[in-house]
Order: sequence, then structure tokens, then C-alpha cells
Amino acid sequence: MDTLFPRERAVVAPGAVHVPGWLPAARQRELVAACREWGRGPVPYRHIVLPGGGVMSVQSLGLGRRWVPYRYVDDVAVELPDWLAALGREAVAEAYGEDGGYAPDTAFVNYYDAGAGAKMGMHQDKDERSGAPVVSLSLGDRCVFRFGNTETRGKPYTDVELASGDLFVFGLASRFAYHGVPKVMPHTAPPSLGLSGRLNITLRETGL
Repeated sequence: MDTLFPRERAVVAPGAVHVPGWLPAARQRELVAACREWGRGPVPYRHIVLPGGGVMSVQSLGLGRRWVPYRYVDDVAVELPDWLAALGREAVAEAYGEDGGYAPDTAFVNYYDAGAGAKMGMHQDKDERSGAPVVSLSLGDRCVFRFGNTETRGKPYTDVELASGDLFVFGLASRFAYHGVPKVMPHTAPPSLGLSGRLNITLRETGL
């Protein structure tokens, strides 16, 4: 993304840290290639059907401990790579100054097709028994990431623009804050990625 001034690191809320441009271009390309390879595996990207019959507009796949709405099951369809868990530890250390023994055992890869209007409603990541931070890595198109409070889906919230390569970590007092993606900006991905749309990788500790 071309900007006149560098985007600044920001503490969006207590325990919620945005680090723009954390992933260098070469690492972004490696992650996009990995996301494509995972999609060719035994559990391809799919639109998750929720218990009430709703269908998520994003396409998702899981690594490590498997999640089904709204719980984790004692099953691993695709292993969480050690190198990705290590990247998660680096991310937590970047956000907080130390990794705190962070040991993610699950990751979600979400694909937002901007042309199809894919988005994510406000929700909490609360199916984990661990209060360890959530690590979010952005690739491809820019998006509006809405980061709210722990009590309600409504205001107060802060809208943050996430670009390719950005890191967002939320834990501590903000671990169970509502958050979502109301908008993805089409055709804003770095051309070198060869990616249309947005990929988001989130790592978590399930505590199971």
C-alpha cells in the first residue's frame, strides 16, 4: 500500500496492539503460498454453516485442533505447522515485549472474496478455555477491522484499517472483545502477491 507517511504502531485498547507492516513482502508471499497449499489438502476452504442455518460469507479452513460452531473437538484434520506456531510466538513478543510461553494449537485461515462482498459480523472469540492472546495476520486486500468492547456488539468500538503484512494481537483486558470486518477494499492487495481478496490467519490457544 502506498502511503505518504509511515503508519504508526498503535495500542487500540488495553492489550490490543496493531503493528503495521510487520510481515516483510517475502514472508507475505510465503504465507500466501502456504494458504493456497492448505486449500488443496484434505479440508479445503468452505463456507461454514452455523447452527441456526446461516452461512458465513468468508471461506475458512482450520489447522490444528478442529473447531465446529461453537466448540472444539478432539480431532486434528490438518496439523498446525511448527513454523506457524513459532511465528505466533514472535508476534506476541512483538506486541507485548515477551511471548509469555505462547503455545497456539489451532489456527483459522479466512478468505474474504472482496468481489462477493465477504465480511465478518461482530463476534467474540470465546470458545477457547485459555485466555492467551489471539494473533491475527493480514494478507492481500485492505480491510476495515472493527474492534469493540467486551460487553456488547455495539459502540464503543474503533475502526482500524488493516493492510497486507499487518499484525494485530489482542489479549489481556481485550481478549474477549467483540470484533469484526465490516468492509474489504477490492483491488488493494500488493500486486506481487498475485492475490485477489483478503486472507487472514488467526492463531489461538484452545486450552484443551
